[in-house]
Amino acid sequence: MSTPRRRIIRPPAAPALAPAQPRRQLAKLRARLEKERAALARWQTRFRRAFPAMDQLQRSVSRLEQRIARLEES
Repeated sequence: MSTPRRRIIRPPAAPALAPAQPRRQLAKLRARLEKERAALARWQTRFRRAFPAMDQLQRSVSRLEQRIARLEES
């Protein structure tokens, strides 16, 4: 071969993260976690109140359906 081999030119490796950047990212994630936990707690209180009411309404509807079925049979 008379032509020399081609050299592979690669871009330089990405610089390592600055030491402060992971800490900043961690702080952001922790703040977001606290925000999400607070939102979850709000929804859980709403659901705790809603489930008994829904259960009561479901039982009431069921009783009414049974009464109507009995009256239609007679």
